[in-house]
Amino acid sequence: MPVTDPLFQHHKHCDEIFASAEEACANGDWTEGDEAFARLFNQLETHFTSEEEVLFPAFESETGMTSGPTEVMRGEHRQMRDLLAQMKDALAARDSDAFGGAAETLLILMQQHNMKEENILYPMCDNALGATSVGATLVERLKAS
Repeated sequence: MPVTDPLFQHHKHCDEIFASAEEACANGDWTEGDEAFARLFNQLETHFTSEEEVLFPAFESETGMTSGPTEVMRGEHRQMRDLLAQMKDALAARDSDAFGGAAETLLILMQQHNMKEENILYPMCDNALGATSVGATLVERLKAS
């Protein structure tokens, strides 16, 4: 199994939760929206920190590349965290328009981000880290969330 396979699969999991949160809030089902958004926030934060604390440092250590693709991904994680904060505020205010606007921006950013990871960074990581325990560590972190 490729080192990054757990993260690739987790992208799909997060996409499903995102759709649930977005649909609930668009329909004014704030109770379900609160619950789905809490799951989304938790899962995305687990995903981001797994990459930032496990995958990226291992890749950087193995390749010597400390800027470039991992730095770009960290920057995009910051942007997504900012959008999640906007969504959280909109959810608390029961503002479906503000929630939907931030969600739409987040969705576009997530899609672009995931494509870069899945088509560029993850294959680079798989090549560099294939004989390491990084994949097992990622599985454990993602299971625990």
